[in-house]
This record gives sequence, structure tokens and C-alpha cells, in this order.
Amino acid sequence: MAVTVLPTERSEEVVTVLCDAFYNYPVMRYVLGDTPDYAGRLTTLSGLFVAARANPDGLMLGLDDPAGTMVGGAMIDLPGKGALTPAFEAFRKSAWEELGDDARTRYEAYGRASREHNHGPQHHHLGMIGVLRSHHGSGLGRVLLEHVHALAEADPRSTGVSLTTELARNVILYEHFGYHVTAHVRVAPELETWLMFRPC
Repeated sequence: MAVTVLPTERSEEVVTVLCDAFYNYPVMRYVLGDTPDYAGRLTTLSGLFVAARANPDGLMLGLDDPAGTMVGGAMIDLPGKGALTPAFEAFRKSAWEELGDDARTRYEAYGRASREHNHGPQHHHLGMIGVLRSHHGSGLGRVLLEHVHALAEADPRSTGVSLTTELARNVILYEHFGYHVTAHVRVAPELETWLMFRPC
């Protein structure tokens, strides 16, 4: 399966993949809490993440199976990311009105922890990468990750690729792909994050 750059028209498919891949992920559980409509709220939160990259300063990547169904996706911020569009600002306002102030406060606490240790604007940032749980262990995550690395290496503006992970076991995985930990932050008693970077 080949990695493709997706048009904004396929945003909902990316959201579906990421909701499945990140259903029990620590950041999602931390931000959204234990609510009866967790799945619906997760769709809104994932939609917010996707919309932030579905613009000229971001990329959505996808992997389709032979039948044309998306089974993996990745969200990337490009070097020198500029101001967000008015359309996205309106969407973000609507999403947080739906999710509530408590969720927004928790999300902003996580965001501050990440931003304090970022690498500046001149690199690719891998915001999310996920594969349907039914396809775990198939090597598709590696295919997506290696495509992101190739994009960064081909871009003279980029010094490398950054990412965060909230699972300790993922740190070893990403180290295998050339990343190193640049910071380890305790966001809350129930959430910690590792910031990682892979130079070009």
C-alpha cells in the first residue's frame, strides 16, 4: 500500500481511523474524561486535530487497502507553520463549546507542557499517526513513519521530525527509528508525555 497526501475532502475518513487507533489513548482519556458520550466526543476532538492540519501549513497522509478503505493516517505540521485560518478558528470555537471548559482546560495544560520544549518552527511535527486496530502488527505504521521521514529529509527548510508520545513503550519504538527524548513531562498525575526528535 502506498502513502498518499489526502485532500481535505477525506478528512472524515482520517478522523474515523484516528478515533479507532486512539480510542483508549492516554491524552484522549485525560482530555475527555469518563463520559457517557465518550465516542462522540472523541470524534469531535479528533476532528479538531485533523482540521488543524487540513490547511496549507499541514499535511494529511493516508494508507488505503486494496478496496479503497483507509486503514492508516498521519497528521503533520510543516516547517514555518503560519497563522490559523478564520474558518479553523470558528470550527475550534464550536468544538470547544461542545466539549466544554473542563476538557479545554485539560487540553491546554497538555499543550503548554508540549510547547515548552518544542524545537522551533523549522521542522516537521508529527501530530498524530495511527492505524486501525484491526491492522496492528501489519507494518503499516512503519510505512507511514518512513514516509514522514522522507518528506522531512527532502525539505531544505526542515531540521527533522518531532513528535510526542504518552506511552512509555512507544519511547523504545521511536528510538528504534532514530528519535531521542528531548523532554519528559508530567502533565497531571494520570498523564505524562515524552517529547522526541529525529534530526534529518
